[in-house]
Amino acid sequence: MRVAITGIGGLIGAALAASLRADGHEVVGVSRNPGPAPVEGSENEAAGQTVVWNVAKGTIDAGALEGLDAIVHLAGESIGGRWTDRRKAAIVSSRVDSTKLLADTVGKLDAKPSVFVCGSAVGFYGNRGDEELTERSLPGDGFLAEVCKRWERAAVPIADAGVRLVRIRTGLVVGRGAASVERMSRITRLGAGGSLGNGRQWWSWISLDDEVRAIRHLIDSDTSGAFNLTAPNPVRQSDFQRALSGALGRPSFMPAPPFAIRAALGEMGQALLLDSTRAIPDALAEDGFEFTHPELDGALARAL
Repeated sequence: MRVAITGIGGLIGAALAASLRADGHEVVGVSRNPGPAPVEGSENEAAGQTVVWNVAKGTIDAGALEGLDAIVHLAGESIGGRWTDRRKAAIVSSRVDSTKLLADTVGKLDAKPSVFVCGSAVGFYGNRGDEELTERSLPGDGFLAEVCKRWERAAVPIADAGVRLVRIRTGLVVGRGAASVERMSRITRLGAGGSLGNGRQWWSWISLDDEVRAIRHLIDSDTSGAFNLTAPNPVRQSDFQRALSGALGRPSFMPAPPFAIRAALGEMGQALLLDSTRAIPDALAEDGFEFTHPELDGALARAL
């Protein structure tokens, strides 16, 4: 199988590429900054980073995408940091414009891929309190919800071109190297861990292992549509912190009040840390996927 991955240098992209290569599949990386030609035997050579694209100019090496079995589109600017107007524009453009470019390119290929897996996120649902959110739930409000809606909408022409389209709405990824888990672990190791706000907001999470397994499952499946890539047991933020503290053997007694989080991190802090999204992976379950880490304790033990 020959698979192209955008965002191959990111946490999920790198893990997916390694998993595919380990099973003998060919990986074609799509990179904005490929650098010099890869040296034989180097990490870049193993990743197959051969496709160059420039989203701002709307250019991509289409020839390298001919005859692929699958494209997995994971590229996008980090949503961390303060959301200035310039930062928001970069977050939107890196997802929406890149998807439009790929959709236009795929539509013109002579040998189209069988499946296109387009990244998205549980931010699609917005801040929804205790409501259980399946793939049939309506989208929410707020910046992240608008980004995800536009991101997913930009991929529609791919389905119109006759390619099976899968949209993956990923939650908080728990795995070795995950920036969010590493930041929380550092704070917890210093004895400064605690609830964020009242701690009752739902966090939808997934282990890195299951994220990769789920993407591969969807590549091999014959299904299409939206899929929540989240573990079947979302947890409240206070329970997440309690599990992390237990895994690290450190106390957890220093809550951060909402006003302090908003003052320090602005709109981003509210959306990523305080908003509540209780996503359930109904579509994955219906398609026969089984989680390796359905419970948070096992995922944290693996990540740490």
